[in-house]
Amino acid sequence: MGIHFYEKERVFKLDTKNTSYIIGIVDEENFVGHIYYGKKLEDYNLQYLMRVDEAPFVPSMNNRDRLSFYDSFPMEYSTHGIGDFRSDCIAVETLLGHTALQLGYVSHEIYAGKSELKGLPATFGTENECTTLELLCKDSVLGLEVTLTYTAFEEVDAITRSVRVLNHGSEDIYLTKVLSACLDMDNEEFDMITLHGSWARERHIQRRAVGYGNQSSSSIRGESSHQEHPFMALAKKNATEDCGEVYGFNFVYSGNFIASVEMNQFENIRAIMGINPYDFKWKLEVGDSFQAPEVVLVYSDQGIGGMSRTFHDLYRNHLIRGEYKDKKRPILINNWEATYFDFNTEKLLNIAREASELGIEMLVMDDGWFGTRSSDNCALGDWIVNEEKINGGLTYLVEEVNKLGMKFGIWFEPEMISPDSDLYRAHPDWAIAVPNRIAGLARNQYVLDFSRKEVVDYIYESIAKILRSANIEYVKWDMNRPLSDIGSVGLPADRQGELYHRYVLGVYDLQERLTREFPYLLLENCSGGGARFDAGMLYYSPQIWCSDDTDAIERLQIQEGTALVYPLSAMGAHVSDCPNHTVGRVTPFETRGYVALAGTFGYELDVTKIPEDDRKMIPDQIQMYHKYNDLVRTGDYYRIASYSENHMYDCWQVVSKDKKETLVTFIQVLNRANSHSRRIKVKGLNEDKEYRIEGEDRIFKGSTLMNAGILVQNPWGDFKGQLIHIVEC
Repeated sequence: MGIHFYEKERVFKLDTKNTSYIIGIVDEENFVGHIYYGKKLEDYNLQYLMRVDEAPFVPSMNNRDRLSFYDSFPMEYSTHGIGDFRSDCIAVETLLGHTALQLGYVSHEIYAGKSELKGLPATFGTENECTTLELLCKDSVLGLEVTLTYTAFEEVDAITRSVRVLNHGSEDIYLTKVLSACLDMDNEEFDMITLHGSWARERHIQRRAVGYGNQSSSSIRGESSHQEHPFMALAKKNATEDCGEVYGFNFVYSGNFIASVEMNQFENIRAIMGINPYDFKWKLEVGDSFQAPEVVLVYSDQGIGGMSRTFHDLYRNHLIRGEYKDKKRPILINNWEATYFDFNTEKLLNIAREASELGIEMLVMDDGWFGTRSSDNCALGDWIVNEEKINGGLTYLVEEVNKLGMKFGIWFEPEMISPDSDLYRAHPDWAIAVPNRIAGLARNQYVLDFSRKEVVDYIYESIAKILRSANIEYVKWDMNRPLSDIGSVGLPADRQGELYHRYVLGVYDLQERLTREFPYLLLENCSGGGARFDAGMLYYSPQIWCSDDTDAIERLQIQEGTALVYPLSAMGAHVSDCPNHTVGRVTPFETRGYVALAGTFGYELDVTKIPEDDRKMIPDQIQMYHKYNDLVRTGDYYRIASYSENHMYDCWQVVSKDKKETLVTFIQVLNRANSHSRRIKVKGLNEDKEYRIEGEDRIFKGSTLMNAGILVQNPWGDFKGQLIHIVEC
């Protein structure tokens, strides 16, 4: 088993293949302290790292300086209001208005495997793949029990953490903060790496030094958001893509979050992650419990790339589920940028006929097929086929597409409601709003109150009825605005602070029901592009639309940031028309294909109207996808060069798990005058094996390719790309 308890020393040791995580219980009050997280150790008796044998000592030895102890002890889970003035993880409000709590260890359980988190997405593993520790702690004054849950994935070098709170007291209590993870460490010149952006430029990488005080990334938009992301990493100053120590944190959640790093006066680091306490207040009645979502921790001494590959392996094998977990995705063509709202059955069939002849495997009908939807100003919530547009009906359209040998997919935006809709006219109270205030619109729509079961049930049946009516094999689930005006007529006054979280639970419930009734369905989540590209969504859908910006050059930064945490198999990526509909840039059709190959691959254009030279290239691109997708989907990702850093070119590669082949993608963004070829050093191969570059005769040792490298000639022109396929001889 990967977890052991050493009773005499009162130490817990969690081991994966290459890492160790050590927890200690100290003093008569059973404080739970963090001892170590990092490269795997044989020793476990390391309590000295908690510095309890030096001033201010533990309270049983020096109660006069209890506050100094609280403010310096490396807490495994920090609490509010007792004198630890660093960022805390849990806070309450009693009926008398008090906010303090203190936790002490009571008991523990260690077992093989991993339990589900009821109603929440979470990683999973069998008894042979992981081991779980549940540490039961208690505040004896309040009767509040807090279970700290840890799972060690022995072969993946990942540790997950979550928290469950149970009210065993004599009166109701309010939780005002329940985070999921805390990690106290000595500062070792850490940088903080986060992902930031906006609509159409999501998940750009930012790296900055950790200084005194608090630095954080967060969302209060009701979604993980375009602007920030529920991920952070602490990288030592000398850590690069390939070497150095890195600690990664990722929140398996799709709503408000906070990820924070604080350095105190003793140059100690505290990293915390969990549900953002902004407007959070959860009433916990006597006997009730609250389950916080999961945080994934990854330690790598193989640099940032090592961290990324661990996240990728964990999510591919222990988070993504369903029919397409380990399966090649069909190549689809989506009609959105081809037609927007201006389409009917014949126009869709014309696209499908041309696409099927070129080898495209699925037609996806996007926004505009339902109710009176002729623009984005109306009809959300009215999930009834508009047969004036879809003349002949949906079943007819799907059958005609199927006759062409193609699958059929459809777009929904289940969480939204338009003021101009039959549903809103019948149920205006179903929209999230504050009574007597004018609610803010975004894209002329409100958000449905998914904290209410009757709303979730109605929307589910509306969608399921459509899916039952025809052979629909793919759903694009969109969500195009953040939450605001937080109020629900379905919740009493003392539970309004639960709305943000209950909304996310409603989304999860709806998607879980959808995937259970339609297990064959390929679900792709989307939120105005990439506003909800997070690990929580990956639990329900094996892929997420990466960004509404499909420009190949902008996608280089978006996809690099996304691949920092998430596997390439999860990134929705399409070849679109030019000039690009977001930035107006014109890039070669070939290059657009190379960039989309680093994701799920598909098309977002009107195949009947694109230039003939581009159209003729599609069969070759489809052949390219089928040749390389197994490698791209399952292999190890390596970053060779970063356009976001050098501003000239981009280069990445994927290596098969057996190291017998690799695909290197080189994208020249800007050409250079009077310059030599670029030298590219390949990564991840077997040093002693011999390899050949496809299309060439020369044989190279793996050590030569990795240490001496190969030369890539500069193509003539900007925005040019090249694939280099290297195979073992």
